[in-house]
Amino acid sequence: MPRTIIVGLDGSPESRAAADWAAREAELRGLPVKLVQVWEPIPEPMAQAPLLGSETHQRWTGRGETDVPRAEGWGRIPHEAAEGLRLRHPGVEVTTERLTGSPAETLIEAAEDAELLVLGSRGLSGLGGFLVGSVGHAVVAHTERPVVLVRAGEQAADEKETDGAGTPSAGTAAGPVVLGLDIARPDEALLEFAFDAAARRNVPLHVVHAWNPPPYYAYGMALEPAVEREMAKGDVVVLSEVLRPWREKHPGVKVVELSHYGSPSLLLIDASHEASLVVVGRRIRRSAVGAHLGIVTQAVLHHAVAPVAVVAHA
Repeated sequence: MPRTIIVGLDGSPESRAAADWAAREAELRGLPVKLVQVWEPIPEPMAQAPLLGSETHQRWTGRGETDVPRAEGWGRIPHEAAEGLRLRHPGVEVTTERLTGSPAETLIEAAEDAELLVLGSRGLSGLGGFLVGSVGHAVVAHTERPVVLVRAGEQAADEKETDGAGTPSAGTAAGPVVLGLDIARPDEALLEFAFDAAARRNVPLHVVHAWNPPPYYAYGMALEPAVEREMAKGDVVVLSEVLRPWREKHPGVKVVELSHYGSPSLLLIDASHEASLVVVGRRIRRSAVGAHLGIVTQAVLHHAVAPVAVVAHA
């Protein structure tokens, strides 16, 4: 049974953009799409509060006289979104599911057997990047399936020119897939996801690696140019060795290696302006400290201007 691409749908422009992105991805992968809408009931003490009027009570609890969920278009939102996707992407199988519970926990559970989980994320007004809400942050930090964040109002590099029907023009050059890679701890799941994404889109893969001098140089010790050149040369060699077997596995993917001195976050954010997708990793932690997002991933999620895929790995 094929995996499904799951979309968290709440009716917002961001979640509708996520659904469209998921449908395009489903066309590339030959997979179905499931739109999942999660309704979170009001806590019982609040539901029983006498100060809530009947209209407010129905809006918060999503229940009317017939005891049927109706919170803000409960049934209409996924139905209309699914119909729109079927019209725009007739080759994609689209289904819907409505679930009850905590949005983050429910989406994490729904994504357990999914190929991808796609969420909408609000764009920062006047700035590049995303405003990642509490639900999106919790889902990205805890699910072990790849999560893609998409925002409304921003088009990926491969969608900036359309044919009038909302689809990319045939002559429009697609943006590269950008991968942020730590060569000290390269992970196969992360590399496979990025190479596969580039291959399916028939676009180059830009692998971004940033390096910094040892910590003691931060305490007033200047880095000599000759030392800097040798350190940079060493990282370039390591990066090429890490990528060599993946080039052989995906010979059709053009790989551009970008190894630079500086902040990996800033380099990835800068590269996102021309990217069709940015791919970063999240290390799975099963300790008392709990799950978390690394500094680089956190920065990219909030400031990249292209869709961002976060791949959990060991």
